[in-house]
Amino acid sequence: MSATVKSSPLGLTVLALLHHRPLHPYGIQRLLKQWGKEQVVNVGQRTGLYRTIERLQAGGLIAVRQTERDQQYPERTVYEVTEEGRAATREWLEQMLATPKAEFPVFPAALSNMLLLSPDEVAPILEKRAEQVAARRAALERQSTDAPPGLPRITLIENEYLLAVLDAEERWLQGVISDVRDGSLTWSPEMLATFQEASEPGAAET
Repeated sequence: MSATVKSSPLGLTVLALLHHRPLHPYGIQRLLKQWGKEQVVNVGQRTGLYRTIERLQAGGLIAVRQTERDQQYPERTVYEVTEEGRAATREWLEQMLATPKAEFPVFPAALSNMLLLSPDEVAPILEKRAEQVAARRAALERQSTDAPPGLPRITLIENEYLLAVLDAEERWLQGVISDVRDGSLTWSPEMLATFQEASEPGAAET
C-alpha cells in the first residue's frame, strides 16, 4: 500500500507524530511547532498539512479513529496510524536516512547565475545572506541552550545537523565575500565573452 503514496518530509513527520498517539489536524499542527519540526518540514500553510493528511488517508496509511465534538471548537476528526502506515514510516525513514536525494535548492541555482551581476553588486547581497544565516544559527543555538537539562541528544539531532550546515555555509560565505572584496574572485562581461570565444569548437585552429 505504501508504494501508492509518495514519501515526503511532512508525510513522514505526520506519521511519526501519530505513532505517539491519535491526533486531530490541529493537534498535529500544534505538536509540529511545539517540537520545532517547522525547522525541517514546510508547515507554513495549513492547507499543505490537510492535503498531506488526505493523501495519507487515501493511501490507507492513516485512518479515522473518532470524531470529537466540543462546544468551544468545531467538529474535529481524530486520526490514527494503521499497520500499513507503520510499515511505510519505517520504509520511508530508512530510505531518507540512507539515500541522498537529488534536491534542487534555490541558493545553488542563484549562484550558478550570479555572473549576471557585477562583483560590486554581489558582495553586499551575499553579506545580507550571511547576516541572515548567522541570525538563524544563533536562534538554533538558543533553542539548544534553552533545552531542559538531561534532554536526550536524539531529540535535537536535527538541530545539530542544521547548525553544522549553517556554520559551514556561513564560513563559506565569508570566504567568498572576502575573495570578492579583495578582487581574487572577479569577473566581467568581457572576461566571460573571451572565455566563451576561446572555448568554442574550432577556436584553437583560427
